[in-house]
Amino acid sequence: MRPALLPLALLLLSTSAITQVPKDQLDQPPANARHYTIQSTGGKHGDSWVWQLPDGTRKARESMVLRGMVWEMDYTGKPGANGLPASITVRGVTPNGNAAESFSLTGSVGNWLSPVDKGSGAAAGKFYAAYGGPIDTTAWLVERLVASPNKRLALLPGGEVRAERLTTMTVGKGKTAKPIVLWQILGYSTSPFPVWTDTKGKFFAVSNGMAWLPDGYAGEQARIEKVQSAALSAQAPLLYKKLVTVPKAPVAFRNVKLFDADARRFLTGQTVVVSGAKIVAVGPVGSTPVPAGAQVIDGTGKTLLPGLWDCHMHVGDDYTGAQELSLGVTSVRDPGNDDVKTVDRWKRARAGRLLMPNVYASSLIDGKGPNTAQVANVATSEAEAIALVRKAKANGFTGVKFYGTFDYRWLPAAIAEAHKLGLHVHGHVPKGIRPSQAVRHGYDEITHINWIVMEGVPAEVLPVDNGIARFEAPGRYMKDMALDSPEMSGLIATMAAKQIYSDPTMVAFESIYVPEAGELGASYTALVGTLPVTMERSFKSGGFAVPAGLARSDYRASWSRMVALLGMMHKAGVPIVAGTDGYGFELIHELEIYLEAGMTPAEAIAAATIVPAKMLGVDKRTGSIAVGKDADLFLVEGDPEQKIGDLRQTRWVMQGGRLMNADELRSAVGFSGRPR
Repeated sequence: MRPALLPLALLLLSTSAITQVPKDQLDQPPANARHYTIQSTGGKHGDSWVWQLPDGTRKARESMVLRGMVWEMDYTGKPGANGLPASITVRGVTPNGNAAESFSLTGSVGNWLSPVDKGSGAAAGKFYAAYGGPIDTTAWLVERLVASPNKRLALLPGGEVRAERLTTMTVGKGKTAKPIVLWQILGYSTSPFPVWTDTKGKFFAVSNGMAWLPDGYAGEQARIEKVQSAALSAQAPLLYKKLVTVPKAPVAFRNVKLFDADARRFLTGQTVVVSGAKIVAVGPVGSTPVPAGAQVIDGTGKTLLPGLWDCHMHVGDDYTGAQELSLGVTSVRDPGNDDVKTVDRWKRARAGRLLMPNVYASSLIDGKGPNTAQVANVATSEAEAIALVRKAKANGFTGVKFYGTFDYRWLPAAIAEAHKLGLHVHGHVPKGIRPSQAVRHGYDEITHINWIVMEGVPAEVLPVDNGIARFEAPGRYMKDMALDSPEMSGLIATMAAKQIYSDPTMVAFESIYVPEAGELGASYTALVGTLPVTMERSFKSGGFAVPAGLARSDYRASWSRMVALLGMMHKAGVPIVAGTDGYGFELIHELEIYLEAGMTPAEAIAAATIVPAKMLGVDKRTGSIAVGKDADLFLVEGDPEQKIGDLRQTRWVMQGGRLMNADELRSAVGFSGRPR
């Protein structure tokens, strides 16, 4: 669900008070419009057209379908004398509903109404950063930014962006050969945003998981990504050197409250000693000596815990590492990404050139169709599916994740091969079958709570549940579903008996079903005031548009039942692992939801420490604080046993014995302060 792999202009949108314009009334591009193909490694997802009127007015029309989610938008942007927006109008529809947005100037005051907010402010010298719209809203901003003398630009509603030139390359051949320039845009989010222009500073392309590529250059994505990755990764060793300390002497955390993940309990007055990459002593403060010359970190009023796991984190870029570590996350299960980039990050992390949690990655395998996942390895036959499983093992992946367009008839053979090779099998449930059938075929884990709900939806949903129905059907039917029905109770009993894991990503579905446009998502309240304004604005996107015949209250009722379902699963003995499928900021709120479902604080934290370590077979090495284990741990101010939200108050983080200051990590990725 995370929008981080989409360009700035396509952060998820929501409804507004302006009337929604139907698709057939949106602007039609003229014959001379510049055309961009929207694509990924999984194939083509849409089209974008850009053109200008004789008076300089910018126009665009964009159409995209991404795994069943639909964007149909246009926009009109009129520049003022200084080239900055004098007015912007966005129209159309997104998965969240109405895309309508407007900006205009009254003298030197800018006035805006977006799907999530409205306001006004001094606009002199400032660029209104549109909340949504086609890619040209981003292109316009980039062009004005790189044209500015100091490569800085103040924004409305707030904040500032700056551009840094990284490298150049030539795309195309012969008459189509064209030099292009790579820039990184800083200040928009916690990661640099890469974008390409021509040598005159005019927008050329974006390729950042999803790509917008002009006609004649759609085949250049792999080359562009390779050059871009190399340029961006050149900064990572400097970040590593700045943030990581490798202690020359032992480190002692003295007089801490300790979370014993193995026993699911908290112990007071403890001392933990780390030497090198390993934990060498754990015990009561009065009987656990601190070695001479050790660095002592006072734990009074603090809690020491095993490093957290985010079991559903699609690593976005190099900056994801410092961000996750700042949250106390020392291990990540990446359930599907660009495999080439994943392998590259492993190599650089192992060589000490990239700061990154331990990443246990699955290779994403899907079938071919309009709803193919955007970073999928695509199989068009059973033999190809088996070959992709073998490739995953050869490349060092710990698992394979099957997706919704994958042909379920290939599951038995593909899963058998995966298990033969020692790979963990999980994923979405391919269209046409229920989760119980996926379990019978050999799934070790069901990803997302919605796929558990699919056990009880009407049969006619199954052939189309690889599209938007995977969200709409649970929202429609869960509120009235009998959780103790033979189907649902049977699935839960089977998962418990076979120890089939659930990666429910509750925060992702809360964000889809619960908030209205303009309401801050519950995962982000503690971060308000610490992140770029443009990023915080995206946290108010609201849930997906509610289908005809239903109200937001119906979706909220279904969400409440999903929380109850999670509680039933946990009580029955289904092992739960915590993940976000978001930015990663959401992990602690995921655990807060687990408390709502009936878990104790110790059980919830175990779902983000020892349980995922067991799932991936590394619990003898990590996942708890014990002598002989890797020194993956973090220290927080406060007591998560009494208030689990204190987990946000990280102060020190260790990964494999490398010591990091949490405040320095936060600052490096754009946080302006600690969470509230």
